[in-house]
Amino acid sequence: MSMATRTDTQSPAPHVADSHDLIRVHGARVNNLKDVSIEIPKRRLTVFTGVSGSGKSSLVFNTIAAESQRMINETYSTFVQGFMPTLARPEVDVLDGLTTAIIVDQQRMGGDVRSTVGTATDANAMLRVLFSRLGKPHIGSPQAFSFNVASISGAGAVTLERAGQTVKERRDFSITGGMCPRCEGRGTVSDIDLTQLYDDSKSIAEGAFTIPGWKSDSWWTVRTYAESGFLDPDKPIREYTKKEMQDFLYREPTKVKVEGVNLTYEGLIPKVQKSFLSKDRGAMQPHIRAFVDRAVTFTACPECGGTRLSEAARSSKIKGISIADACAMQISDLAEWVRGVNEPSVAPLLATLQQTLESFVKIGLGYLSLDRPSGTLSGGEAQRVKMIRHLGSSLTDVTYVFDEPTIGLHPHDIQRMNDLLLRLRDKGNTVLVVEHKPETIAIADHVVDLGPGAGTAGGTVCFEGTVEGLRAAGTVTGRHFDDRAAVKETVRKPTGTLEIRGATTHNLRDVDVDIPLGVLVVVTGVAGSGKSSLVHGSLPQQSGASGEGVVSIDQGAIRGSRRSNPATYTGLLDPIRKAFAKANGVKPALFSANSEGACPNCNGAGVIYTDLAIMAGVATTCEECEGKRFQASVLDHHLGGRDISEVLAMSVTEAEEFFGDGEARTPAAHRILGRLADVGLGYVSLGQPLTTLSGGERQRLKLATHMSEKGGVYVLDEPTAGLHLADVEQLLGLLDRIVDSGKSVIVVEHHQAVMAHADWIIDLGPGAGHDGGRIVFEGAPADLVAARSTLTGEHLAAYVGT
Repeated sequence: MSMATRTDTQSPAPHVADSHDLIRVHGARVNNLKDVSIEIPKRRLTVFTGVSGSGKSSLVFNTIAAESQRMINETYSTFVQGFMPTLARPEVDVLDGLTTAIIVDQQRMGGDVRSTVGTATDANAMLRVLFSRLGKPHIGSPQAFSFNVASISGAGAVTLERAGQTVKERRDFSITGGMCPRCEGRGTVSDIDLTQLYDDSKSIAEGAFTIPGWKSDSWWTVRTYAESGFLDPDKPIREYTKKEMQDFLYREPTKVKVEGVNLTYEGLIPKVQKSFLSKDRGAMQPHIRAFVDRAVTFTACPECGGTRLSEAARSSKIKGISIADACAMQISDLAEWVRGVNEPSVAPLLATLQQTLESFVKIGLGYLSLDRPSGTLSGGEAQRVKMIRHLGSSLTDVTYVFDEPTIGLHPHDIQRMNDLLLRLRDKGNTVLVVEHKPETIAIADHVVDLGPGAGTAGGTVCFEGTVEGLRAAGTVTGRHFDDRAAVKETVRKPTGTLEIRGATTHNLRDVDVDIPLGVLVVVTGVAGSGKSSLVHGSLPQQSGASGEGVVSIDQGAIRGSRRSNPATYTGLLDPIRKAFAKANGVKPALFSANSEGACPNCNGAGVIYTDLAIMAGVATTCEECEGKRFQASVLDHHLGGRDISEVLAMSVTEAEEFFGDGEARTPAAHRILGRLADVGLGYVSLGQPLTTLSGGERQRLKLATHMSEKGGVYVLDEPTAGLHLADVEQLLGLLDRIVDSGKSVIVVEHHQAVMAHADWIIDLGPGAGHDGGRIVFEGAPADLVAARSTLTGEHLAAYVGT
């Protein structure tokens, strides 16, 4: 065998194909970006940082990733494009050197009751195939193990055209599904607590109903029951006969005549379900929501025990384990069980399933179970679940785009995440990360710092280069990069305690803890250690039956369309409209772009949307109102020399000054604006659509709204999420002001600066899932640092430099 030998000694010139090693962006103007031009190295880890609202997401997600996805969509046939979301080209002059972008964002996973961790990652699909092949007794195909497939059977005649003749044949069919028939695969059944609807010791005439708004003289409700003829209005409800009780609670809609008026009588339970339970809980008024929470109980389905599966699906087992048992296991335990299943006939399936389960463990989610509803995952957990799909991918030269992947992670877990990002890069991929945590910025090959401020004060590139260069740069991020909060020397004295006894929610192990009141309490621990279970699952019940006095601000998304803005969301627009109406002697509805004052041409949207079917729709500024959203006649009315559209264009800081003094002085509006400024949203304009706010901005908007609620205890869930290093200091000042005003603040948090600033720390652990659920430390931050007895103690000690 001969081998060709090279005669030239000089190294060959680089191939022209290897010269495309940069992603070039020139003239980006999306949202607040001001003609941004940068060059990003490919096959490297680039971190984008800057204060919240500086334009990071606009550059990374709305420009680079959006254009990549749009161009990929254009490669599909016109027919396929008709079924895909239509994307407009971003406002940018040149985008060059793009590769396929895979976005792993912080969007919560679908809250559908049928969506679980297993269905979202295809682990359930593999388990169903495994049980259909190896389960004993054999009950059918993989769909026999699916809680989304109902068992159906039927028979009938079908008409066929055969050899020019019409032939009728009898056919029957049956589908064996795994859905529990009682709860229809939901795992829970709802029950209405009748004691919350009426007092059975009273009659209808005596005002038996305890439903909000159902007064004893209410025409459409109470009078209909009293005078329907089906019930005796003067008889106590507990003395009703069986037939009367059936008519009272369950009767189908029936036409009745009350005092000459035709009305529809309907049983109490279906009426309450239509009136209250068919509405979105988040959109209800607080007192209605409290009633629904009291009146409706969700319990595990008695037939399937909450597993969602039929009896047949639960009866088929492998090594004594059913598919329901497998899905209920902690994933780290399930991975161990799968390793023990040795069957050559399904070896490829077992290998892929094992790889998927071990990816959960590597990424720090081994404490979850496959039957966990995906809607209950936090933003950080949802993001890491999405990453599972990409860990074993054979694709290279792909651009992975991450949105703050360290949110919800303990400092101990951040190192795991960093290793993962570096692994993706080392496979030859371009990794773009929007991030605030210095631990992740530190591993970057290239850093892009946007700013200098937020909103209109941002949108420019302040620094581009290495981490060391960032440290030396005079940017806000550079100056705060090595900031370290010192542990409090003196802590506040508690004014009382909130007792939690025998807490067993999720993985909590019969936890007893006293939470001090009147101070800043931080609940911490590794991801999955039981923090949220303790605070959200056990705390509200301690402050009265309905949780009065506790204001809980979680990470749930803000609901809102492009017509929603900070002014409508916070209720600020109501006092502003009334002030305009009073000053001009007209109706307040005129000053609403969603009501009488709307421009008739664009219906108050400010833009005209033209749907071009498979092409990206076009939005053009309304020519009639010039994007101001209001009729011309409305803009003739002024308050303090400004019309309503000029007021909505103001920033919070400008508006606070405007409504604080002079002719436009409006105390109700000024109070709300003060709270918005307190949480660091002074730069946001009142009319900016909610859909354009960043994640950090939305959470602070929610915090500002809840600050008006009368509560003695504020519960915050990771308020530093999406906050820049410079903003954390401002948040700590806000928390101090809340505590100093006589409130109690309980914060679920991983950020070391917040831990160091706390008066009292409750640390859960020592691990995640069934390795957690215990209190491993209670006390002052200084004692935690001195003891270093927990993972949190070690990381906090390293952070404060002791």
